[in-house]
Amino acid sequence: MSEEQATEPLAGGKLLLERPGEGIVRLRIANVDKRNALDHPILDALAAALKELAGAAPKDIRCLLLSGSGAIFSSGYDIGSVHEADFQERAERLVAHPFTAAIDQLEAFPAPTLAILNGHAIGGGLELALACDLRIAHDRVRMGMPPAKLGLIYSHTGLARFLATIGAPRTRELFLLGENIDAHSALSWGLVNRVVAEDQLEAGALQLAATLAERAPLSQRGNKRVIAELLRALRTLQPELESELIALRHSSFHSEDLREGMLAFAEKRAPVWQGR
Repeated sequence: MSEEQATEPLAGGKLLLERPGEGIVRLRIANVDKRNALDHPILDALAAALKELAGAAPKDIRCLLLSGSGAIFSSGYDIGSVHEADFQERAERLVAHPFTAAIDQLEAFPAPTLAILNGHAIGGGLELALACDLRIAHDRVRMGMPPAKLGLIYSHTGLARFLATIGAPRTRELFLLGENIDAHSALSWGLVNRVVAEDQLEAGALQLAATLAERAPLSQRGNKRVIAELLRALRTLQPELESELIALRHSSFHSEDLREGMLAFAEKRAPVWQGR
């Protein structure tokens, strides 16, 4: 099968569906001009593709890969498109429903999922990778969460995902400092499972995918469900508290600091914080 035949473009070509091996599918973010930033068409197409593919897993699809194109995995939300005139509406819409839908479909996918970090994974891009069961990165990749540089209060569900993976001390370091870390630090934290040389990433990822595809699907599906339910039970909140945390997050969309942080990012300048 030729490369053209094996690749199905989605979201106007900004998301590619590929079949690199028997029982293996790959979704590849291909928004290279914007450093694989996640916009509405990409997120909607990702959620829809995952939902459709889930119907064939784990019988026909035994492993799902998620990667980026070019030299980066994903730079996260496409906040560069948020402008002064429509700031509040676009900012809130961008980081709300479509991203949540894509994350939910990825976490619910019945077969094992593997994020291939072919380049830097920042913000929402890193959380997207974290929603996969496993992550493999090459040794030049950097990862980070920039809310502290933008004035954004992150979702409690997203923070819970990091807490469950790397614990409270490392989650605080990522979100309060806002500094990027290298691949070997990410490996020691448990943020990624394996680190390989850059020229070995594709082969290493496909070998890991092939191994996952060879394992017992009943066991994998059952263990994924048990792990997911245990984690969900650990992070279940009382409705009143959850509502309070959601309101706290939404309050940042109305803040002067988030407006300043996002506009400063788009204008490539240092933000001037007001603390309100």
